[in-house]
Parts: sequence; structure tokens; C-alpha cells
Amino acid sequence: MESMGKKKPRPRRSFTSEFKAEIVELCRRGDRSVGQVAKDFDLTETAVRDWVKQAEVDAGEHDGLTSSEREELAALRRENRRLREDVEILKRATA
Repeated sequence: MESMGKKKPRPRRSFTSEFKAEIVELCRRGDRSVGQVAKDFDLTETAVRDWVKQAEVDAGEHDGLTSSEREELAALRRENRRLREDVEILKRATA
């Protein structure tokens, strides 16, 4: 009885940028709704909507961070975290 209504979480999947671009193109054509495209390719509707939104930002149709800006921001945050860790190590070494 406990397991009724509970779904197992889907394993996290990753998709190539080419695949995402194809899905976005299918949505933009207008033949099918975002929900139908998601269902046809066994994707979550939220993920497909996010891909479409990001494609619109990348094309300059909406405000927001482009994909390249997001990648750069992530790289800068990683570098910043690493440098902070280095500083902490040096502080402990001198104390």
C-alpha cells in the first residue's frame, strides 16, 4: 500500500547540445506543443521549456545570461573557490 502513487526518481541524464538544439527546433516549428515534444522523446516538459528559453536568450530574443556567459560564470566561480581554499591553506600554514 505504501508504494502506491510513489514514483521512483528518474536517473539524471545528460544530452548533447545538438540534441537540445533539435528539440528546440521541433518546438519552434509549431507542429507540436512543448508538452507533446517532451512526451514523444521521453523528456520532462520542464527541461524542454528551459532549453527553449535558453535558446531564446542565446538568440537575443530575451534578457538573461547566454550559454557562454553561464559557462564563464561557472568557471570563474570554480576558480574563485579554489583560490579561497589556497588562501585558507596558506593562512593555516603561517599560523
